[in-house]
Amino acid sequence: MAVPSHPIVFYKNSATIQNPGDPIVIPSIASSPPEVDYEAELVVVIGKACKNATKENALDFVAGYTVANDVSARRWQGNVRGGSQWCFAKSFDTFCPIGPVVVGKDIIPDPNQLGLSCTLNGTTMQSSSTSDMIFDVPTIIAFLSQGTTLLPGTIILTGTPEGVGFTRQPPVFLTPGDNVSVSVEKIGCLNNPVVSE
Repeated sequence: MAVPSHPIVFYKNSATIQNPGDPIVIPSIASSPPEVDYEAELVVVIGKACKNATKENALDFVAGYTVANDVSARRWQGNVRGGSQWCFAKSFDTFCPIGPVVVGKDIIPDPNQLGLSCTLNGTTMQSSSTSDMIFDVPTIIAFLSQGTTLLPGTIILTGTPEGVGFTRQPPVFLTPGDNVSVSVEKIGCLNNPVVSE
């Protein structure tokens, strides 16, 4: 995939939110053959209404940071089933586990200097740093707030590093019985089992 010139934007249905420790549920329409993938991500939590932020003041609108797994059904993402869009593929129920805590921006003054990782059944699948992000957090906030108000409580998933399952040879997808853990330095570890619908 070519490096984009601007952040790629998609929305996730609010029903995707899942608690730490509760299961990621693979829907029947994304189960045969397996296609559901993990994505370790840093999450920005907006603390006050933000519109037309600049890169220089973007962090002023941040309340804090947390961890998410941007679970994705790959065949529904793109042309095979999804009509070239990403929203449906990423918006099945439980496809956005988030937590375990929100850490204030006073504890994390620079969100682009954090280690992040994903393990699947104890095996490290992703291990990187937010310093390797294509777009840093201020750039993402400034881009998303152009002509658009980001309300308090808005969460922004900031992108995933290399190592996702569909890029591996052979591909690795989530299956019932798996346990997936996403960690971000200074925030904590988000653990979720995987079950079928």
